[in-house]
Amino acid sequence: MTKTPKASGKKIAAKAPQTVSAPAERGMIDAIVDPLTSALKRAGLRRAQKNAGDTTSASSTPAATKPASGAGKPGLVISPLAVPFPTIPPIAGVEIATGRAGFYKHEREDLLLMRFAEGTSAAGVFTRHGVGSAPVDWCKRQLAASGGADVRALVVNAGCANSFTGKPGADAVRRVATAVGKRFDCRQRDVMMASTGVIGVILDDSKITARLPEVETRLTADAWAQAGRAIMTTDTFPKGAYATAMIDGVEVKIAGIAKGSGMIAPDMATMLAFVATDAAIAPAALQTLVSLYTRTTFNCVTVDGDRSTNDTLLLFATGQSGAPKISRPGDKRLADFRDKLEHVLLDLALQLVRDGEGATKFVKITVNGAESPASARKIARTIAESPLVKTAFAGEDANWGRIVMAVGRADEPVAREKISVKFGDLYAARDGLISPEYDEAKMSAYVKNQEFEVSVDVGVGKGSATVWTCDLTKQYVAINGDYRS
Repeated sequence: MTKTPKASGKKIAAKAPQTVSAPAERGMIDAIVDPLTSALKRAGLRRAQKNAGDTTSASSTPAATKPASGAGKPGLVISPLAVPFPTIPPIAGVEIATGRAGFYKHEREDLLLMRFAEGTSAAGVFTRHGVGSAPVDWCKRQLAASGGADVRALVVNAGCANSFTGKPGADAVRRVATAVGKRFDCRQRDVMMASTGVIGVILDDSKITARLPEVETRLTADAWAQAGRAIMTTDTFPKGAYATAMIDGVEVKIAGIAKGSGMIAPDMATMLAFVATDAAIAPAALQTLVSLYTRTTFNCVTVDGDRSTNDTLLLFATGQSGAPKISRPGDKRLADFRDKLEHVLLDLALQLVRDGEGATKFVKITVNGAESPASARKIARTIAESPLVKTAFAGEDANWGRIVMAVGRADEPVAREKISVKFGDLYAARDGLISPEYDEAKMSAYVKNQEFEVSVDVGVGKGSATVWTCDLTKQYVAINGDYRS
C-alpha cells in the first residue's frame, strides 16, 4: 500500500479510469475492437454483479486454511471478512521466489521475484495518479517499447513505494532491472517492476540486488501463497484467486495475487495485482482483455476514496499450455477464457474490500434507473465513499437519509419524486418518500450482518452500476495515524 501522510489525494471524480501501457496502442486497440468492447463490457457488468451475489471469494478452487497470523504489519488483527487463500497449482512457464530485502524494521519477507518462460506476453493497467511512481513509469515505458512481447521477469518490493523520488528513484529501478536482466540473460526492458509502501523515500536498490543470488536459488513453480504474503503492507491476509478455462479443447490455468487494504479507489484500485496464465495470447489481445475487465472489477471497488501513486495490474501469458495462440481478443475460442479471467480479477478486487483497513462490513451498492451506466457508477461511488454513509454502516445504523444525501450530491440527473432506497429486500424509501412498509427494527437487524446490500433507483433512465465497499471504523484512523511508525 503506497502511502505517505495522506499527501497523495486519490479522489476519483473526473479522471479516466486507467492508463494502459501505451496510449497509442490503446487507441488502436479500441478502434479495432470497439464492437467487441461494447458487447463484452455489457456482459462483464452482468457477470460481475452475478458473481458478487456469491460474496465468498476464491471460490473456484479448494481453499487452504485461513492464515492464523501473518498480517503485513505487526499488531494488526486479521479482517473478520477475510477469506482463505486458494490452492493454486503451478502455472507452466512461471517460477516464483520470495525473500527479505529489509525494507521493514520487523522480520518479514518483502521481496518477490517471478521468472517467465521465453516468449511470454505481458499487458498492464496502471494508476492515473498525477504523481505516479518510478516503477509505474518504468513498466509503461518498457511495455510500450516492447509491445508486451517476451517479458521475462517481475520484481516487486514492499515497504518503499519509490514514488515522488525523481531521477534517483528512476535510476534505482533501472539498476534493479539491469541486475535481474544479467542474471536471467534478458534485456532491461524484459523486466517488470512494482513497489508499494511509503511515498517519498528513494528505493535502496542495493537491498534488492544483494539478495538476488540467494532468492534466485529458491525459484520454484509452487510458491503462490508465499508471493501473496511477500507483497502485503497493511493487508491482514494474502489475496489469491485461481480458475481454469478451455481454449479450443485445451485446459489453461489462470492464477493471480493482489495486495491492498487502504488507499483503494481504483481508477485503479493501493493496489498491486499480478496475474499469470499458461494460455498463448498475443500481447495486443492481452492488453485489450486486461483493460476491458479492469473496468468491471478493480474499478468497481473502493475502500476510502484515495487513489494510490503505484496501482499496477500486470497480466502475463506464458503460452506453455499447448493451447493454440490467439491473436484477436474477440476470437470465439477465447469465450471461456474471457469469462474466467474476469472472474479471477473480480475475486481479487473483492478481497481488497474485504481487507479494507479496519473493515467490519462488506457492502454491495447498486444504482439503477440512472441516465447512463457512467452516471450510475458515479452515484454508486459517491454513496460508497461518503464518510457519513460508511460510519453509519460501521455503527450498524440503517440511516437511509445519508444514502439519499449522497445520491443528491453526486451531481447526476435524478428524479427526486421517484427515488427509492432498499437495504436488501427492505424498502426504506419509495417514490421519493419514506416507504409505507418501513420497519426500523427489521432494517436495523439487517445491517448487523457482516455482508449486506444497498440498492437505489433514481428514476430517470435505464443505467445501472454496482460498486463494492466497506465501512469506516476507528481502526482505519488508528492504522493510518501511525502508518510510518
